[in-house]
Amino acid sequence: MRAPECPGCRVTMEEGFLLDRGHGDTKAVGQWAEGPPEHRWWGLKLKGKERLPVVAYRCPRCGLLQSYAVEP
Repeated sequence: MRAPECPGCRVTMEEGFLLDRGHGDTKAVGQWAEGPPEHRWWGLKLKGKERLPVVAYRCPRCGLLQSYAVEP
C-alpha cells in the first residue's frame, strides 16, 4: 500500500503500527477483528472471526493518524 496523503496538510504520511500489549507485557502489532466485540469472562471471543494486522499512518505535520486493516 502506498502511503496516503494527509487530508488537511497535503503531505505524505509516515507508516507505522499500533503497539498492542498483552499478558505478561508481551508486545505485538494490533489487529482488526470482524464484527462487534463479544465479551467472555476470560476476554474477547475471537474464534471464527477474521483478523488482519493494522497499519497506521501519521502526518508528520499535524499528527493525524489513519489506520488500515491490510491483507498479509
